[in-house]
Amino acid sequence: MPTFSPTGSVRAVPPTRNLSELRGPDIASAIGSDSIMVQPLGAIEQHGPHLPFNTDLLIAERVATDAVSRVGRELDVWLLPPLAYTKSNEHAWAPGTIWLSATTLLAVLDDIGRCIAETRARKLVFFNGHGGNSALVGVANREIRLAHGLMTFLTHPGVPADQGGSSPESELGMGIHGGTDETSIMLHLAPELVDMDAATRNVPEHLADNRYVRFGGRVGFGWLSNDFGATGHIGDPTAATPERGAELYEGAVAAFCEALAEVRAFEFQP
Repeated sequence: MPTFSPTGSVRAVPPTRNLSELRGPDIASAIGSDSIMVQPLGAIEQHGPHLPFNTDLLIAERVATDAVSRVGRELDVWLLPPLAYTKSNEHAWAPGTIWLSATTLLAVLDDIGRCIAETRARKLVFFNGHGGNSALVGVANREIRLAHGLMTFLTHPGVPADQGGSSPESELGMGIHGGTDETSIMLHLAPELVDMDAATRNVPEHLADNRYVRFGGRVGFGWLSNDFGATGHIGDPTAATPERGAELYEGAVAAFCEALAEVRAFEFQP
């Protein structure tokens, strides 16, 4: 849709929902107080012998991109470039993992919030593909709210199993990293990056009977991915299929579209 510049001439805003593709003058005309900014968060970390290091990044970026392409214009949603390096130090033992400290990531997220607050947008959504970021991003949400006045949100392509989400019965509810569902989505999105010949089952069955101290239980615990074996994954990728991945992926995109509609309507009501 054409807009008018300060001089009165007609100027067309580029047909994009990617903030990085706008030109400087477009910010004033394209970004308003109802605009929603979406920041995908990924990771570059080992995902066992069968999945690539960019698994979390690829899933978050693709789901966010497809969701914004569906509802971006209707809901005034804008996509920011994905952040690849995040808090992945549970995989620090594995060469090739590139991770930021908690202090650094908090500072980076605050800097992003500060910059978004320079526009007229009031809402910032962190779309997080890496479960190891969740607690820290929850802290960042409140810090950014306090420091910069933005309304901040955190959501995921799928809620991690250790944070209240589900995983297949074969994984005893503990498929949290490189398991059935994550591998299935990658078989759907990028099968050329998946080596199913290297996939093995690695489920911490010794925790399965615990009511509290287990992945997804009410008592959390600090862990590193190699605490549960040298392969570094936790789950059962051998059960993965591209058909399951397509279903999970479509569900993730649809759910994010619905969530964005609620973000659009969300306001604090004292």
